[in-house]
Amino acid sequence: MGARKRERADLIKEMNKTNAFARLNDSPIAPRKMRLVADLVRGVEVNKALNILQHNAKNASTSLAKLLRSAIANWEQKNEGKSIEDEKLVVKSIEVGGGSMLKRIQAAPQGRAHRIRKRSNHVTIVVDGSK
Repeated sequence: MGARKRERADLIKEMNKTNAFARLNDSPIAPRKMRLVADLVRGVEVNKALNILQHNAKNASTSLAKLLRSAIANWEQKNEGKSIEDEKLVVKSIEVGGGSMLKRIQAAPQGRAHRIRKRSNHVTIVVDGSK
């Protein structure tokens, strides 16, 4: 590994010391529906984001709230000496990607069939704890 590459890797490691992430794979909600809820909490302070998700009527908000609590717990585990009250935790990024698809067939008139695609998604949430 070259010197510049090593310096860049050390810089990235230093920046990621304040970050914590959590990942949810194969959630049985369509990615389009999950992105609607994820856009509400992107860039928001963590306690406010949990409040938004708790009072949202969409089904995706329950799984996102659980994932956000997991990311907060990961941050607490990573930074043992610090508390959430002292730090200002922010939802740095949420990425929602498409997962695998279950392909089903629904009967249609005149002996035909329509394909039904039941979509799933992968969600990654990053929490940043900088003052």
